[in-house]
Amino acid sequence: MRQEKKMKPTAIMLLHCPDQQGIISEVTKFITDNQGNIVYLDQYVDLQDGMFFMRIEWELSNFTIPREKIKEYINTLYAARYQMTISLYFNDVRPRMAIFVSKMSHCLYDLLARWKAGEYECDIPCIVSNHEDLRYVAEQFNIPFYVWSINKDHSNKAEVEKAEMELLKKERVTFIVLARYMQIISDDMIAAYPNHIINIHHSFLPAFVGAKPYHQAWERGVKIIGATSHYVTAELDAGPIIEQDVTRITHKDTPETLILKGKDLEKIVLSHAVSKHIQRKILTFHNKTIIFS
Repeated sequence: MRQEKKMKPTAIMLLHCPDQQGIISEVTKFITDNQGNIVYLDQYVDLQDGMFFMRIEWELSNFTIPREKIKEYINTLYAARYQMTISLYFNDVRPRMAIFVSKMSHCLYDLLARWKAGEYECDIPCIVSNHEDLRYVAEQFNIPFYVWSINKDHSNKAEVEKAEMELLKKERVTFIVLARYMQIISDDMIAAYPNHIINIHHSFLPAFVGAKPYHQAWERGVKIIGATSHYVTAELDAGPIIEQDVTRITHKDTPETLILKGKDLEKIVLSHAVSKHIQRKILTFHNKTIIFS
């Protein structure tokens, strides 16, 4: 059985707004005046755009405002005044992650092993695929596995995604991870989960978008290959980048050895992105991400 950590209940707030004097003091005063104990604060100012970004977390044990009223209070006091955009989460409300896969198992195994080991404070109610190949992996971890095959001409894709969306709603899924899922997600699904669909692309974006990037890299004769995890948007492989890494290669490498080296990168890059998302440490703005420490 997985060991789940017992934590004091906290509120986590991500916010951004035009930068101006007094934002930090106003927010921290609101929390402390209402008996909240601040346990985390990180902020960043983009001087070029003149934007302020912050993540703040505080304990709720003695907080005088009911959790269901916190966002309403903050919006009333500060949102209009500072033109704030606010997201509020609670650490005892666990994210629910759906994993989409096709035939490759390396990212799926890595995600499930980390989850089983307690690295991810989330639930995984389902794994979705367009092939039967990885059902045995889901069974090893006792996670329901659902398959909807997509015709080669994609004539049933709308029907498949409708069924998938019904499943996601039923299972109260809060975010999706595409663990080498070799299908393009429709605009409708993306709109339903904005900045909540995480993809792993097997190249150092923006280089080598689309299919077979390792073969593209080998043909180009590059000396470094990489992997990129990003949020999915309507534009292919162009969403806000969460995490990237690279490894060196040489003229002796073949497309096959590039694929093997790349798989290790893919696992690490995807796992870091998923971890940051679960911890609510990612803020997106203008197709970029601010990753809090």
